[in-house]
Amino acid sequence: MKIAIIGTGNVGGALASHWANAGHIIHLGVRDVHQFKGSALTAQPGITAHPIQEAVKRSEVILVSTPAPAAVEVAQSLGDTTGKVIVDTMNIVMGRGPAGYPNTSEALLSHTDTRDIVKCFNTTGYNNMANPVYSGIAIDAFMAGDSQRGKAIARQLALDAGFGECIDVGGNDRFTLMEQFAFFWINLAMMQGQGRDIAFKLLRR
Repeated sequence: MKIAIIGTGNVGGALASHWANAGHIIHLGVRDVHQFKGSALTAQPGITAHPIQEAVKRSEVILVSTPAPAAVEVAQSLGDTTGKVIVDTMNIVMGRGPAGYPNTSEALLSHTDTRDIVKCFNTTGYNNMANPVYSGIAIDAFMAGDSQRGKAIARQLALDAGFGECIDVGGNDRFTLMEQFAFFWINLAMMQGQGRDIAFKLLRR
């Protein structure tokens, strides 16, 4: 797949590397192609940097991995997203998010031209995206959204990033639940002192 990554920090960088290794073509969408966080990623085959709208135009899938308060601004910067799938990794934490929206995915829906939006890769830390394996067991990713097309793509990308499964938790009405799940991980890791090296795996009897 051709994937635009908007937000080239820890999360976007970890996923870009995994997906390039899996054979996907990665277009980093940045404001300044000459100077941006994660510029070292372009040394990896299959990863190039472009202005944001150019990266979107070249891609079928858009990963948005920027701070939640910038969700509306980022959505408006994407240009024409008709026919594109947007994967939202953002979380509103401690009330810091796009004004007037209960979650970042609703903000993206309101300010883009696509209905194919899925929330995924938001429920764990970037360290677990860089290395999703614990003692030989791959942890799980989770996703939500009405778009079956979007969820099929998110599931494949999760597997390509090394996750064991990508669990479907429901439609657009579960976007906020996904962000609450993210805060549950943050609470354990940061506030309760468990540390970042914790993760979730759905077990079945």
